[in-house]
Amino acid sequence: MKIVTSEQMRRIEEECARTGLPTSVLMENAGKAVAEEARRILSPVDQQHILFLIGPGNNGGDGLVAARHLHDRGARVSLYLCAQRTNDPNLELVQQRGLTCVEAAQDENLKKFDELLSSASGVIDALLGTGKVRPLQGTFQQVLDRVSRARKTGLRIIALDLPSGLNADTGAVDPACLHADNTITLGLPKPGLFNFPGAERAGKVTIADIGIPGYLADSITTELITDEWARTALPERPLNANKGTFGKVLVVAGSINYIGAAYLACSGAMRVGAGLVTLATAASLQPILATKLTETTYLPLPESQPGIISPQAVELIHQHLSDYNVLLLGCGLGQSQSAIDFVSSLLAKTDLPPLVIDADALNIMAKIPKWWQQLTNDAILTPHPGEMARLSGLSVEEIQSNRAGVAKKLASEWRKTIVLKGAYTVIATPEGQTRISPAANPGLASAGTGDVLTGAIAGLAAQGLSLFDAATLGVYLHGKAGEIVRDRLGDTGMIATDLLPVLPLVIKQLKESPS
Repeated sequence: MKIVTSEQMRRIEEECARTGLPTSVLMENAGKAVAEEARRILSPVDQQHILFLIGPGNNGGDGLVAARHLHDRGARVSLYLCAQRTNDPNLELVQQRGLTCVEAAQDENLKKFDELLSSASGVIDALLGTGKVRPLQGTFQQVLDRVSRARKTGLRIIALDLPSGLNADTGAVDPACLHADNTITLGLPKPGLFNFPGAERAGKVTIADIGIPGYLADSITTELITDEWARTALPERPLNANKGTFGKVLVVAGSINYIGAAYLACSGAMRVGAGLVTLATAASLQPILATKLTETTYLPLPESQPGIISPQAVELIHQHLSDYNVLLLGCGLGQSQSAIDFVSSLLAKTDLPPLVIDADALNIMAKIPKWWQQLTNDAILTPHPGEMARLSGLSVEEIQSNRAGVAKKLASEWRKTIVLKGAYTVIATPEGQTRISPAANPGLASAGTGDVLTGAIAGLAAQGLSLFDAATLGVYLHGKAGEIVRDRLGDTGMIATDLLPVLPLVIKQLKESPS
């Protein structure tokens, strides 16, 4: 599912018109799709009064069509026209049905609007869509402010394409932008729906098919991760397999203060199906971890002090690397001088297998000037915004304001696959491809969940997936597991180990669900 900017969407619609699919047909498709989704959200609609806010452009036209279809399906529908619409056949069709239509220009002090709003159980925002980036003022601002206050009494708000005042490309919001419960976005999703603060204003996002031919978006390089994609990306599990079939992961992780990180990373790799996981960790930690990691094999490493890997361990690891498909590095190593020397020396090797680098290894890399010029091996980097800031020299605010754009730019500059973690995780490749997760779950904001994700990515890469696909599928499975745990426990008090037994369940559900 491609994610398009407002300009890309405009060009796609123009191409639709050139190929015999005019705006009027797209508008009819959009309005009908919105009506069907609104029926599901507001069911039963025959017991609801639904108030449409109608603006001047195509978004308002889509709203008029949706209002007509909802009326025809039994809903009590009213329309408030915030801008004049002349010679509009969709408005005429609504008026022919006798629907209440109030023009703002004829409504002194918005008295009639207040009457309509007081009896409405749902509001559909069809004011502006992608077409407004200037500050909202006048009638638009007053209407939206009133709706926003009414939401506190239980009014359900549905945005058509985008909440009015939300920038489709950046996610920036006007102060008057509504907090929608649902957004029904048309044809293809927009970047602003997955970037804060816009993502928070959009509520639950549904994508409505309006008949745009898929090939018109083939050149778009930014995608939303879908269930269908994840199903097709799952590694094969042949009946005659052995553990070597599903790959071998060497995990270099853990220190005296962060023993659990090693456990979580190894478990994440095993739970997504890696055939063999070996933990290389400080020798004194091995007996402790062996009580938890029964299935993992071990490579005990020399220590500079108890629980801290010595730089001398690099040569021992290097002797064993040819036995592994993937090297996972960083979880819980700590920031001691010994860890810094160890990571720096290991990354200086030129014949490493594909790398998945996380946590402390990323922070150590950030201290190496132009580290990307020294790290020539294929690698997946999995930073959270703070780690990304340290790696890049940008501020966290700069990164968060343009997550996809920053990840895409730096992946190209560094020639690495980047997983920028957080709500709506972004995966970007050196070649400019970008995928965005639809998952945002505050329950995952707890210690150790990132270690599980890193392990899952490494386990999938070991099974033969490309680095981009392994990173994407790992993010998807991790996000879905988080949703299942959240639905069961709530989003407060989830811990990283809750995810582990759910990862194979998500894979099972994917395999069993219809395509």
